[in-house]
Amino acid sequence: MTSAEHLYTKYSRTLSNCELFSGLNKEEWLDFLANFHEEKWSKNTCIINHQKFLFHFYIITSGRLKMYNVDDISHKEHTLFLLKKADVFDLFCLLDGIKHKVYYECLDNIKVLAISMDQLRSWLNRNPIFYKHFLSYSAKIMRTLEENVSQLIFANISTRLLKLLVDNVDHKSNQLELINDLPNKELAHLIGSTRAVVNRHLQELKKKGSISIARNQVEIKDINLLLQELENNVKNRK
Repeated sequence: MTSAEHLYTKYSRTLSNCELFSGLNKEEWLDFLANFHEEKWSKNTCIINHQKFLFHFYIITSGRLKMYNVDDISHKEHTLFLLKKADVFDLFCLLDGIKHKVYYECLDNIKVLAISMDQLRSWLNRNPIFYKHFLSYSAKIMRTLEENVSQLIFANISTRLLKLLVDNVDHKSNQLELINDLPNKELAHLIGSTRAVVNRHLQELKKKGSISIARNQVEIKDINLLLQELENNVKNRK
């Protein structure tokens, strides 16, 4: 079995969920994966070497990774994206070839598939049809950033926290995913707040019966109550 065949067999389900490369068939994946290798990063690893992401592109195959920035003066931290299995990075470096001043921290033990930027650009030049996926994916990222900026400017902390919870509820199970076991400090970094403020709002939601908190995990007790709370907050802004 070749390296590409091994990677495809091992990660085919994850690769099929990778939105950026949607549409690749098995043969195309095998050709593509010949340029990839596996890397493992331990939980709590902080990656601050911007050069690393200027020259390499990654597909996450397991674990969560946060992309964040830190203000040079106040040292306040804000999480730009919470990346998960089948997500990719760094798209900005791929598109413009300029060093991206952001940082990454592993929230779990991470596994990634890595390819050099030059090899990826060469593959795209040989397969220009896939540029349309990159355009639509880039537009999705810009819309997400646009929405996040609007939330930070126009919505209060309570509304931001409610929206964060609702957006991460699995519609089949009505349970919280991706952020359910994050400490309040990490939730605060996602919505531009502080640990103490987030804790206070979570306790209020717990008293109202929409969530429960046990062993540092947030569980949804009544999704309808949560949605009603969010709707009321939005109405009160008008």
